Amino acid sequence: MPHTRTRNPSPIPEVTWDSGLKEMNETWKGAVACLGVAIFFVMTIGIIYWQVVDQPSKNWILKGSFSGLIWDRRTHSLIIQTLTEDKTFVEIDVGNFPTLEVSFVKNLCWLNKTEFCYTWDSIADLKISLESEYSPGTECYSIHWIPLHCQVDLKDCFSMDNISWYGGAGVRAQNWPINNVNIALQPFVVSNLRNNPTGFGSVLERYFLGSSGVALFIAQDIPVHISIDSRKHFCLQTPLSTELVPLQYMVCVGNNIKTVHQEVGSQLSQLPRELPNTHILRLPFWKLLANADSGAKVERELRTFFNRLKRHKLGEGVISINEHSTTILSDMDHESFYGRKKSTLRHTRDLPRVKLLNISITLSPYTSVDTRQFQTSLQEGREDYWLSLPSKTDGYLVPLLTKWKGKFSVKLNITNHAAVNWFLDQVSSLQAKLGVEYITLEGGEGNPFTEQALEPPKTLSGDEYISLFAEIAAKIGNSSIITAGTRSNHLPLFVRMSPLQSDWSYSGIKGIIPSILHYSLLGYNFFIPDAVGGSLSSEFVTDEELFIRWLQIATFLPVISFRTPPWVCGDRVLNLTRSYILKHQDSVVPLIIQYAEEWVSQGRPVFRPVWWISPDDPVTYTIDDEFLIGDEVRKPYSLQLLLGKLLFCVMLVAPVTERGEVQRDIYLPGSEYQWMDTNNGKVFDGGTLLENYSVPLEEVAVFQRRCS
Repeated sequence: MPHTRTRNPSPIPEVTWDSGLKEMNETWKGAVACLGVAIFFVMTIGIIYWQVVDQPSKNWILKGSFSGLIWDRRTHSLIIQTLTEDKTFVEIDVGNFPTLEVSFVKNLCWLNKTEFCYTWDSIADLKISLESEYSPGTECYSIHWIPLHCQVDLKDCFSMDNISWYGGAGVRAQNWPINNVNIALQPFVVSNLRNNPTGFGSVLERYFLGSSGVALFIAQDIPVHISIDSRKHFCLQTPLSTELVPLQYMVCVGNNIKTVHQEVGSQLSQLPRELPNTHILRLPFWKLLANADSGAKVERELRTFFNRLKRHKLGEGVISINEHSTTILSDMDHESFYGRKKSTLRHTRDLPRVKLLNISITLSPYTSVDTRQFQTSLQEGREDYWLSLPSKTDGYLVPLLTKWKGKFSVKLNITNHAAVNWFLDQVSSLQAKLGVEYITLEGGEGNPFTEQALEPPKTLSGDEYISLFAEIAAKIGNSSIITAGTRSNHLPLFVRMSPLQSDWSYSGIKGIIPSILHYSLLGYNFFIPDAVGGSLSSEFVTDEELFIRWLQIATFLPVISFRTPPWVCGDRVLNLTRSYILKHQDSVVPLIIQYAEEWVSQGRPVFRPVWWISPDDPVTYTIDDEFLIGDEVRKPYSLQLLLGKLLFCVMLVAPVTERGEVQRDIYLPGSEYQWMDTNNGKVFDGGTLLENYSVPLEEVAVFQRRCS
């Protein structure tokens, strides 16, 4: 049997080897663990450094042909810049962006290079589309926020840093630009500034224009609130609602402010533009403050005032009466039905005399509940002629009560065709009875539903009533005057400006030119300015200097309107009034009519800011006491030779709006142009600031630019 040799694999006992191995493992484990912690720490520091320091804070989201949209994750802002990043058009602070570590770069629409989509779970969806074909020479970005539940507060703010903003809505103390305005967050709808002096009033469009060459359009059919924080930003915000209310708007950019406005701003209305009755432009408007309780007394005061105008040689004009006097005149014949037969012959005899006068009457969609007209409508089952609510029990309609000029009243249901036709018939009968052509329709602003915290029907949400009321005014005729306008700048109507204070502030004379520029920028070129000297006070203007300086501005507007008769202020004011009325008729009206045709065909404003000539000159962006009439419409050179004289194609008006001043600084835009002072014939180069330029009390500085 073979001998088998036993082999010892190691001289070290097994137990000793195992113990050593375990000891080495523990040592290495500790070292490896420390190394792992160190590596993890270094990696964490690296990631944090990459996120905070090394990673770019700005990411391009969309790129067009010359502009692009950037997300700045540090400031939570959307920024539209040129692709070369040498110019910022606008910076939008996204107020509803949640504080998350996730970078704003994930594009859920990555297959489409003209769209950017992003979703925050349970918060909001965002979609941005590049509309490069919206208009030649511009690029537009459509921004659409959709909340995912009702508690989401959508809010975007537009910075005022290095940008002057214009447009939007009129305010009590109008500024140009709006950067110096302070408005608390409120619904972006027209309100009556007499009742709500801190609201938005008179003329409103969902359009803002920035000096950097940016235009903002807010979606029309979506409710929105707006606030303006002076010199910081203005914000769009969705209202509190039980529904999912989106925030939707479009931002367009172009080469400069003039270019972008001409390309996209002129498209505020897609409907054909029509001119109102331009014969009105030659007629001063005289507001008669009649204090009468009968038609005969109103008629007598009308004839007396007419004779005074004639005696003072103030020419042909329109005498405007308020709604109370209009109602008294319209009821003259009705007095005979209530047993007053003694006065019937007198009333019949007086009415033809009223027809001989050129008067403007005032009407509204309100009817007092104590009138026979309202009582008859109830008796005849026409409750639906008024804004109403259905009864919760029986389902019959209950007219909504509101207050109009101190009386409990109801308001015409403008969505009821039968009610509208009835109202138009009433107006037509009154026109025939009194022989009037000019009618002022006031009271379109104000919503009885929201006044009583009720949800209005969708057909009357926002400013729908004002738009529909303007359409009624247009049906009455092209000599109609409305007191509020939105989405109606294409209609052949005049808009009466909000009343101003009789002082030298932006609520008074200083606010006239900013208001002119605001109205015209939004397409409302035909307006009836507030009366010379202001009409917010119940008293006549006694400040002679204020009256004269106000009159000088009004001379270059579509219509001169008076409430304080000039003879109240003495012979000096009376003589100046005659002179400026003639100047308005002979020199200003033909120029306005000429540029009105350009507005109809191209949508360009008749009254233009100084930056219209120098859109790249920052000095012009804040000039609020000068304005232009017309620009760049030139007659053929052969016609200039035929006339044998130098032609001028634009007028610059620079009135004095400071008390006690007989000199002022005047900036003449356009370094490539020359300007001539029409008072003394002196010629100056454009791009020049005329310091302490002499403007005596009886003069207004007017310069004409030579046509090339």
